[in-house]
Amino acid sequence: MKKIIAGVDEVGRGSLVGPVYAAAVILNKEINRKILKDSKKLNKIQRENLSKYIKKNSVWALGSASIKEIEKINILNASLLSMKRAIKKLKLKPKKILIDGNKPPDLKNYVIKTIVKGDEKIPEISAASIIAKVERDKLMKKMSFSFKKYGWDNNAGYGTKDHIKAIKRFGVTRFHRKTFQPIHKILSLKK
Repeated sequence: MKKIIAGVDEVGRGSLVGPVYAAAVILNKEINRKILKDSKKLNKIQRENLSKYIKKNSVWALGSASIKEIEKINILNASLLSMKRAIKKLKLKPKKILIDGNKPPDLKNYVIKTIVKGDEKIPEISAASIIAKVERDKLMKKMSFSFKKYGWDNNAGYGTKDHIKAIKRFGVTRFHRKTFQPIHKILSLKK
């Protein structure tokens, strides 16, 4: 029997807004691994098409950590928590888990290996990065309907020049991560 390997990656760690997402993916053997790349190296349409393809040809799960959790335990620990949640939701238990980065989530009874730039080297991790990115972008687009001035549908909550300008002009929303330096700095200036 082939060893079941899961790839795990997170997205939204550097965003100023919203939750952090992680995906865990076990690819079917029929899937074309050559077309899987780091989500950052694909355009929006490529990512969305590949996400559909991966979902049809794999076992996958999403995990997230809320803004409240990010503020309470910090972004690194929240990212690891979202990964742990994604892994635990998988319908198959993998024999080995490959994680993008250099820190693994705290999970007992799993064989875990961290791989720096794993999203560029390991198809399972690339697949996880694609699904996590597409799902989080969908959420940011949905959230942007109520907060059009911040451009979240285009910047996914990251600290672009326009987003920072909008925060300074219109203030901070309940979705902003108030402990993140740019937001914290803006809030400190207003006191």
